[in-house]
Amino acid sequence: MVIGGGLLGLEAANALRQFGLQPHVVEMMPRLMAQQIDEAGGALLARMITDLGIAVHVGTGTESIEPVEHSDGSATVRVRLTDGDTIDAGVVIFAAGIRPRDELPKAAGLAIAERGGVLTDLSCRTSDPDIYAVGEVAAIEGCCYGLVGPGYTSAEVVADRLLGGAAEFPEADLSTKLKLLGVDVASFGDAMGATENCLEVVINDAVKRTYAKLVLSDDAKTLLGGVLVGDASSYGVLRPMVGSELPGDPLALIAPAGSGPGGGGLGVGALPDSAQICSCNNVTKGDLKCAIADGCADVPALKACTAAGTSCGSCVPLLKQLLEAEGVEQSKALCEHFSQSRAELFEIISATEIRTFSGLLERFGRGKGCDICKPVVASILASTGSDHILDGEQAALQDSNDHFLANIQKNGSYSVVPRVPGGDIKPEHLILIGQIAQEFGLYTKITGGQRIDMFGARVDQLPLIWKRLVDAGMESGHAYGKALRTVKSCVGSDWCRYGQQDSVQLAIDLELRYRGLRAPHKIKLGVSGCARECAEARGKDVGVIATEKGWNLYVGGNGGMTPKHAQLLAGDLDTETLVRYIDRFLMYYIRTADRLQRTAPWVESLGLDHVREVVCEDSLGLAEEFEAAMERHVANYKCEWKGVLEDPDKLSRFVSFVNAPDAVDSTVTFTERAGRKVPVPIGMPRMRS
Repeated sequence: MVIGGGLLGLEAANALRQFGLQPHVVEMMPRLMAQQIDEAGGALLARMITDLGIAVHVGTGTESIEPVEHSDGSATVRVRLTDGDTIDAGVVIFAAGIRPRDELPKAAGLAIAERGGVLTDLSCRTSDPDIYAVGEVAAIEGCCYGLVGPGYTSAEVVADRLLGGAAEFPEADLSTKLKLLGVDVASFGDAMGATENCLEVVINDAVKRTYAKLVLSDDAKTLLGGVLVGDASSYGVLRPMVGSELPGDPLALIAPAGSGPGGGGLGVGALPDSAQICSCNNVTKGDLKCAIADGCADVPALKACTAAGTSCGSCVPLLKQLLEAEGVEQSKALCEHFSQSRAELFEIISATEIRTFSGLLERFGRGKGCDICKPVVASILASTGSDHILDGEQAALQDSNDHFLANIQKNGSYSVVPRVPGGDIKPEHLILIGQIAQEFGLYTKITGGQRIDMFGARVDQLPLIWKRLVDAGMESGHAYGKALRTVKSCVGSDWCRYGQQDSVQLAIDLELRYRGLRAPHKIKLGVSGCARECAEARGKDVGVIATEKGWNLYVGGNGGMTPKHAQLLAGDLDTETLVRYIDRFLMYYIRTADRLQRTAPWVESLGLDHVREVVCEDSLGLAEEFEAAMERHVANYKCEWKGVLEDPDKLSRFVSFVNAPDAVDSTVTFTERAGRKVPVPIGMPRMRS
């Protein structure tokens, strides 16, 4: 449980959630982050926080916290709220704001503000003219800010005063941005619209869960502040514009990209030189331009020269944008060990036929490699050859999931996901999955990709389970890899009275063709038998929708945190042409995309017209090469789990303890909730009294 629903309280609640706990947030104000966002933004934030699995209690406080002893000897606390509710909690975290440590100045007889802190005037001078106060202990005209920006500003004011200047504390920059996975929130300037006669421009999209408000001067020319919830991508540019005249239509500054003329097109180039890019260290756009003119050619150089981006780091994307706007070519190096981009490394490996990370590092890199380049090179090696991913030194390159060919869960157990091509499964395979789940005590769930996931296997049980599956003709579903996951289908023309084409058979054929295909990120396909779109094909990297004449091909869609609709690449295709175009599209993506780049941003970065020209018109003359590469993949495909079961060396890896291979990991435990088996997360460390 977290007491306090401000910025730090929500970040603390998210940390508890990541430990596998189910946190509650209690906030006395009528909304979360009440100091930063307004009522409408707070309502949307509460919905998004709740969707993360965090219970929200607003408009109530904490009345008492009482210890509770349990029969098993454990202890928790019961928190009673002022609205009468009670919550049992194992951990209580207070994030209820700052309290200045003002004991020393109070004992010295200095004036103390009503809510604590040493009372100062705008010069940061206390009630004793020979004593100044800076930072969080200072209550400047009665206000303790508790943010790094105002703390730095107070120090600058005092430094100026000590040198004989007349500096005064300006209006504080209270801009904040919530760094919480899945939730984007920011506020800046006069976010509440307290300025007399100010105007507001608001976009509140309940469907897309985005809320944006700009506060403007009474003549609608000057930006005074704003609130962003759901999408704070424009925060970095909008915040420095506070107090500046707007470059154009205010609505265009917060309109989603593509929603209208100029929508989403705001960039750092629109800012005046006086705009403050780094509020933590008071660095303006003009300061950065001077540093670039003096030879700073990358972000680290700008940080060293100006200190911009060295505190909270939220302005770093703007530093990159400004370098590009000033015509400075940016490095596309994969990491410090390879000066090449992922696409360049792909071409190097393809041309040289290097098959080991050490060989690539020796010829084209430096150092020993890192957690960025090793998985990337492992993926490229898998995409360009037929070696097993656990062969030789390649095994050491894999991340935690690929290392054991399974997805690790929150308590150290693993999931097992056999392939179900197109969602088509035989009754005997359903029975086998049920038998395995019963015998090994696994939790089963139907996935969104029309497969059956079995949760709760220990690492030493994985080979035993997979032997049963492989012997029955099933194979790895690659749920653990950055590879093709599933091809989702509706029932199509065989069963549905609306179906125009056989979507099930096409989905099966596509999944068996692209199974095991390694890529920069996961790939999902969908095939719908008519325009009713029951397979949700337009939410996939590659979507196929039947027409009376054939198939429409869509590309560049995805679900997830930022959903994207796939766009039409070509229409009314026969099956042979459709497969040929998908071959080309996937191979072009695998060869040229950046590390961890999904097809949606990849298509967006290249432009749909360019992708269409390459795939459908062969504008680069590479179509034959793409198709040949895909044919090699199809011909060389082998089930990765079958390869493990046939190799004693690979099998020997699947133990909990290398120095005690027969020992069972006793820390992997489970409990039951509402009749379902659930993992017991690895416990949080406890402090001894």
